Amino acid sequence: MAEAVRLADREGVAELSMRRLARALGAGAMSLYYYVASKEELLDAMIDVVFEEIELPPEGTDWQSAMRRRAISARQVLARHPWAIGLMESRTSPGPANLRHREAVTACLRRAGFSVLMATHANWLLDSYVYGFALQEAGLPFDGADEFADMAEDVFLPQLPPDEFPYLNESAAVLAAAGYDPAEEFTFGLDLVLAALEPLRVPT
Repeated sequence: MAEAVRLADREGVAELSMRRLARALGAGAMSLYYYVASKEELLDAMIDVVFEEIELPPEGTDWQSAMRRRAISARQVLARHPWAIGLMESRTSPGPANLRHREAVTACLRRAGFSVLMATHANWLLDSYVYGFALQEAGLPFDGADEFADMAEDVFLPQLPPDEFPYLNESAAVLAAAGYDPAEEFTFGLDLVLAALEPLRVPT
């Protein structure tokens, strides 16, 4: 399974096939069907590997800290495996790590005083935020504050004449000069989501 994940990390999941995986393993394609019955079963197992890498919300801490740590871990894991972003919620035969993860998240929210319905709302909102941010981040043409500053000065600003786009020009110039790091947007937005959820629970 590790080789399948490595292939997807390197080439994308669209390029993954039983034949391609067998070739990478130095085995016959038919021999793989002894272990997995189809590509869908292979994807189930690969997504389970991804869920295994995500930190479970720790017990013995407040729910916001626990869910914050879990969300940060999920974002880091999806940065390593961007092919998985669109598959995390698509599996109809989830593996054991997938189920353990979902049980731990639900348990954290329910023990914090969220009703079943509100825990479901919170889970959907948090996952949508994490997956959406991970997807957007995977498509950015820069990585980190230094690259953003270089692109702002060399690429963005020349396309933003101040007489035509005064606010965009100002934003690009100020952010580049300030050492703005787009990666920090994740925790900024995450903390807003967690704060908005807090009033919806009944403390235990």
